[in-house]
This record gives sequence, structure tokens and C-alpha cells, in this order.
Amino acid sequence: MKCVFCGGILKEKLVTFSYEEGDKYLIVEHVPAEVCEKCGEKTYSPKVTDELLRFAKDEFKPKKFIEVPVFEFAESC
Repeated sequence: MKCVFCGGILKEKLVTFSYEEGDKYLIVEHVPAEVCEKCGEKTYSPKVTDELLRFAKDEFKPKKFIEVPVFEFAESC
């Protein structure tokens, strides 16, 4: 298959999916996707997309928690 954005070749890989909505952050590791070798665009199958939506709805218990530092860009200038 070819990338719908740039026409590059898609390759099956396991990726890390991240999502942000308001103050909620979601990270899902080892997600199967087709990734464009040219532009990096990720495409997920309908089945994988449905599973990711279940994660977003808090239907699963997290495997682990991570601590992430947060910086304010405007303060550094």
C-alpha cells in the first residue's frame, strides 16, 4: 500500500500511540500500525482504532505510570 498523504511505501511496525484531551494524557505502547517510510504518517486498522478508543474510555487498568516533567516555553525566552 501507499501513503495517502505523500505516496510513500507503508511498512507494518509496532508504535507508541499518544493522545491528549484537556488534562488527560494517554500513551499506549506496542500498537500495530502501517507507517509511511517517507513522511512517518501512521495508519491504524479499524480493529486497532476501536481498541484505542476503549483505552481512551478508561476500560483498562494502566500497566504502569510514568512521571513527566512539564516546562513552560514562554518562560525560557
